[in-house]
Amino acid sequence: MSDVLLWVDCEMTGLDVEKEELCEIAMIPTDFFLTPLDCGRDFVIKPSEKALENMGDFVRSMHAKNGLLSLMEKSRPLEEVKGEILSYASNFISPDHKGYLAGNTIGSDKKFIDKYLPDLSSMLSYRSIDVSSIKELCRRWYPKAFSLKPVKHGDDRSLADIIESIDELKYYKRAIFRPMGFEEDRSEVEASSLLQTWQERGVKLVDYSNVTKKD
Repeated sequence: MSDVLLWVDCEMTGLDVEKEELCEIAMIPTDFFLTPLDCGRDFVIKPSEKALENMGDFVRSMHAKNGLLSLMEKSRPLEEVKGEILSYASNFISPDHKGYLAGNTIGSDKKFIDKYLPDLSSMLSYRSIDVSSIKELCRRWYPKAFSLKPVKHGDDRSLADIIESIDELKYYKRAIFRPMGFEEDRSEVEASSLLQTWQERGVKLVDYSNVTKKD
């Protein structure tokens, strides 16, 4: 089992994976204690002329403001950059030692990785770490902690967004993942288990003799 989180952030010409293309991808590998294994890499990609022409006004304005638009026009297309992206990722993960994709709202990035970088996708576990899931839970369960989360200063550039996502998860780890008494916590959860409630209603969902079920 790999203990590598591959933090990824993509910038695209839009969010529709069927029509839009990648214009930037950055990666930083960390361990599960959020310690960087490398300083990371950022790859700017030149989309096709069609993708550039079809870019919506909002996205075009954003990429012009942060300087990415001028950079992508002078960069290489994905087919020429793909090998470097895979080579970098291969320093930390592989199809035999898959990493866990991590980031904010990482499902959107994964759709583009699956389509445009399937070889990178093959190095990733089917499980991912999405900071936005924890963010939304913190917003509702611990509103005070949420109000004090680190301010983000990134300008929609991939590498800065990743670094701030790692810092954000570090904050949640310190602020809300504070273990108390594990045995007491387990007893309380089991006492109010939804699964047990369903079982008591006569709906058989599990075989309690199966004590070796994996998570």
